[in-house]
Amino acid sequence: MQNFVQAGGTITATAPSGGATSGDGVLIDHLFGVAAITAAEGAEVELVTEGVFDIAKEAGAAFAAGAPAYWDASAKVTTPTSTGNMRIGTAIADAATTDATARVKLLGHAI
Repeated sequence: MQNFVQAGGTITATAPSGGATSGDGVLIDHLFGVAAITAAEGAEVELVTEGVFDIAKEAGAAFAAGAPAYWDASAKVTTPTSTGNMRIGTAIADAATTDATARVKLLGHAI
């Protein structure tokens, strides 16, 4: 197919202000993914937009399996708090308040 660009599980984007670090979540407007590589601000970065990832979470927050996961763009962590944050996926395992990460199935976009 002549107009096919890519499958979409990985998206090439421009790294946002501050750049992107491999393994960290990146939100660009309504596009959320996990950086596959480290890239400086303004450089191309591959964002994985599908799959299940252990993502840094808000300190002291707990997740129950099946709960919505949101992205706190200022703290650059996932949170169970919807107010002021973009939904990025669903927790697929419980995460205790003492855990550093939450296991999240990505939506493929942020809403």
